[in-house]
Amino acid sequence: MGLFGRVATAMITPFDAKGHIDFPKTTQLINYLLENGTDSLVVAGTTGESPTLSKQEKVALFKHVVDVVEKRVPVIAGTGSYNTYDSIELTKQAEAAGVDAVMVVGPYYNKPNQEGIYQHIKAVAENTSLPVMIYNIPGRSVVNIEPETIIRLANAIDNIVAVKEASGNLTAMTKIIAGTKDDFAVYSGDDSLTLPILSVGGNGIISVASHIIGNEMQEMVASFLEGNVEKAAKIHQQLLPIMTAMFMAPNPVPVKTALQIKGLDVGSVRLPLVPLTEEERAKLVSYI
Repeated sequence: MGLFGRVATAMITPFDAKGHIDFPKTTQLINYLLENGTDSLVVAGTTGESPTLSKQEKVALFKHVVDVVEKRVPVIAGTGSYNTYDSIELTKQAEAAGVDAVMVVGPYYNKPNQEGIYQHIKAVAENTSLPVMIYNIPGRSVVNIEPETIIRLANAIDNIVAVKEASGNLTAMTKIIAGTKDDFAVYSGDDSLTLPILSVGGNGIISVASHIIGNEMQEMVASFLEGNVEKAAKIHQQLLPIMTAMFMAPNPVPVKTALQIKGLDVGSVRLPLVPLTEEERAKLVSYI
């Protein structure tokens, strides 16, 4: 299963009516997720609205999640940014907060070349004793971390142990799996590719939809690993509309709304994100 299991949840950040982090709601959400198929938690990633969280808020969130989880599952802190020195500092603070690993996104906005990306992630990894997960999401960061760069990092630096590949490119994922050691974990960042990435030797998914269908996703994964590929395919087909619905508007707006529909109040989103329209909400209800 690797360090982080098969279905890791990219956890949303609950807010109160004034837009502050709601820690009691966060506690409730964590326990709900751990009871519903989550093998590990990614905190303050894209789905956690990391661009709108201050460093102080992130550290407070890391500490709270670590305290609530109490080592039941691994806690992975999103500490990467476009600023190498800031990423190193936040990684050190996350380590002091007691997280189990960190996730470092490709440096966005600066648009570095592959050597710059390599040196950025290398610098962060060399300044922590924690396991490091690379996060490639070119649709948001603009820069794509090429498979060769990920393979180079994985094979050169011992504590770089995994990648979240949110490029949607199965060819790239397969290259990474083939070019790295067996204990290097490759996760899809796209829910709809959970089953396909398993089929090419990947480890699983860093999921948004697991907020809603975590147990069902675990059943799909278990069916595939047990050799019941037909059953896994049928579950995938059943879950795909829900997975797709989670991205009918910018993430995490739909998933936060879906949780509210299910009776778990996690608050709204921070600007520049805005809530679903009534029409979008009505459409989402039909999938939940």
